[in-house]
Amino acid sequence: MANPEAPQVFETESPAVFEAEGHGAHVEHAEPMALGLAPGGWVGLAMLVFLIVLIWKGVLKTIGGGLDAKIAAIKANLDEAKQLRAEAEALRAEYSAKIAGAEKDAEAMLEGARQEAEAIVAKAETDTAAAIARREQMATDKIAAAERQAIAELKARAADASTRAAASLIAEGHDAAADKALADQAIAAI
Repeated sequence: MANPEAPQVFETESPAVFEAEGHGAHVEHAEPMALGLAPGGWVGLAMLVFLIVLIWKGVLKTIGGGLDAKIAAIKANLDEAKQLRAEAEALRAEYSAKIAGAEKDAEAMLEGARQEAEAIVAKAETDTAAAIARREQMATDKIAAAERQAIAELKARAADASTRAAASLIAEGHDAAADKALADQAIAAI
């Protein structure tokens, strides 16, 4: 159902004129004015006075000084960053040199270790050859001693065997009368 009193669209020549609700009448309001200035003029004038007071009290200098202080702090930070970067690059170069020196030292140590190992191997070979020669000499000496002992035992057995053989031959070829004659001869020689 449609509203019998539909709102009416109105056209006005000034914003101060509008239609009263429900009455269909146009009401015109006058804008307030003081000393010949409308409200927008007073706002503009107040803004102008405010800006003049700010300039007169030196607020712009304070703001500029604050900005200058910030700029100086930023420049100081940049200078410090440049100095830190230079120090870091110097440290990097120093450590690079140390690493290169350490690599050279490591190579020298490795070469020294190789030479020492070669010397130890050569000494071990010499010592082993000397030990082998000593053991061969000891074995030769033991063999020679064993040969001498075997020869001495063989001579002793041969002497015992010849003594027994001579005793048995003498015992067979001599009797008591021959012994008496030999004993008499030995006594006479004394």
